[in-house]
Amino acid sequence: MTLDIPDLAETEAFGRRLGELLFPGAVIALVGQLGAGKTHLTRAVAEGLGVRNPAAVNSPTFVLIQEYPARLPIYHFDAYRLSGAREFAELGVDEYFRGDGVCLVEWADKVEVTLPVEHLRIEIAIVDENRRLFELKATGERYEQLLASLRVAK
Repeated sequence: MTLDIPDLAETEAFGRRLGELLFPGAVIALVGQLGAGKTHLTRAVAEGLGVRNPAAVNSPTFVLIQEYPARLPIYHFDAYRLSGAREFAELGVDEYFRGDGVCLVEWADKVEVTLPVEHLRIEIAIVDENRRLFELKATGERYEQLLASLRVAK
């Protein structure tokens, strides 16, 4: 599914819708160049999940993982500074992936082999200063259902 996102307000609306639909154990793989809006989207997803202070959601580039309490616990990973999948796996991500929270992984393309087979991949392409193209790819039945729900909610 491809979405043409014209501005930050639509990114936020989409992220909130997605957050409202997420389920325990959901894994969202975020891919896109610097400045594409991965963290902005994560903040909106956190808002949809009911995080108390969405402004506190920021890129965990230097700490590698941030945790936020919400309707479901949020685990926000950033693989940008990691040397590869092995280093990411050593963070104990498998335990997070098997848990009851929601995992959002920025720079997921760098650690793809460590991701669960079933997940939602969101590739963000910059079109211009404000506009983005989101390419959503669902792997697994629960994620296919999630995409179907997102289509209905549009």
